[in-house]
Amino acid sequence: QVQLVESGGGSVQSGGSLRLSCASSGYVYSGRCMAWFRRSPGKEREGVAAIEHDDGTTYGESVKGRFTISQERGKNTMYLEMSRLEPEDTATYYCAAKPGLCGLYLQQPSVVPSWGQGTTVTVSS
Repeated sequence: QVQLVESGGGSVQSGGSLRLSCASSGYVYSGRCMAWFRRSPGKEREGVAAIEHDDGTTYGESVKGRFTISQERGKNTMYLEMSRLEPEDTATYYCAAKPGLCGLYLQQPSVVPSWGQGTTVTVSS
């Protein structure tokens, strides 16, 4: 069973940057999609960014051009570089993984069977 642990959250001012990490252990799907989701207070969980096994990426509309997803397979770690942060980015961020291609994964957070602790990002204006 894959275990995912998020880290790197914190408090920043609007316009600032943060890098989140997602460390994976256990069985890592040989061909899989990994993704970041977030949940803001009072809102539904939403997809932020996803990365294919071959490094193809997909982003949610609200973060395009500001966030960059990447992975380092040797370390079984995925990253989310966040820049030009806005108060609307305040949320708890979670990572998830699934076998196969990403497809519509970002639009389907309900298919993720369980969530980790997440890491909280707070952006002040």
